[in-house]
Amino acid sequence: MKRKNKVEVVIRIGLFIFIVALIIYGIKSGALQFIKENPSEVAYLTGQHLKLVAVSSLAAIVVAVPLGVFITRPQFRKFEFLVVNFANIGQTVPSIAILALVMSYLGLGWQTAVFALWFSSLLPILRNTIAGIHSVHPAIIDAGKGMGMTQSLILWKLELPNASYAILAGIRTAIVINVGTAALAFLIGGGGLGDLIFTGISLYDPGIMLAGAIPVITLAVTIDFLLGMLEKLVIPKGLQRKEEFI
Repeated sequence: MKRKNKVEVVIRIGLFIFIVALIIYGIKSGALQFIKENPSEVAYLTGQHLKLVAVSSLAAIVVAVPLGVFITRPQFRKFEFLVVNFANIGQTVPSIAILALVMSYLGLGWQTAVFALWFSSLLPILRNTIAGIHSVHPAIIDAGKGMGMTQSLILWKLELPNASYAILAGIRTAIVINVGTAALAFLIGGGGLGDLIFTGISLYDPGIMLAGAIPVITLAVTIDFLLGMLEKLVIPKGLQRKEEFI
């Protein structure tokens, strides 16, 4: 059996055990009872949470992917260090600090949370886009040039398809991280499931806290699974990385 398959099985079993344990703890703490008694409130906050993640993630994709392509062009590679390090601020600076900085200019509210989440999502997508394009073998580019392809055709027909695995992996990582980080939006009036989490913390009520935490975890796991399936559907089988270990 391949080593990679063994690792995946162990991870899935561990994740399944964690989810089961979380559900059992949620039942004992009263979290599931709270969700059952307040379905409309939980559904409303979940909708807010998903909207925060969707808008900020989409904006990050629209900016980071074209920017990553732009700075991999030979004439603009000198700007790569500057752009990557600017985007790196979103990962090196704590999320709560970014919220505080943005709040000082945009004030409280949903738009501030979206901007902060957008900024913190740029780096994984940008870095993976750059790495994916740089990883395309020079022989493939030379073959395209030999066939008379223009730089534009080489980008769309050769570079982007071969870099698609890395780009989608960056998008997947950014969105899953965003699901967890979006819980902080409540602190600046952005809404979301952080409302229940921080209310439960302030009231010392594990049931209310987990009523917000369990949906966040469920969303993160579900979105990660769905994006993983999307990768397999979108990326041609010949371009999917299949590393075999003895």
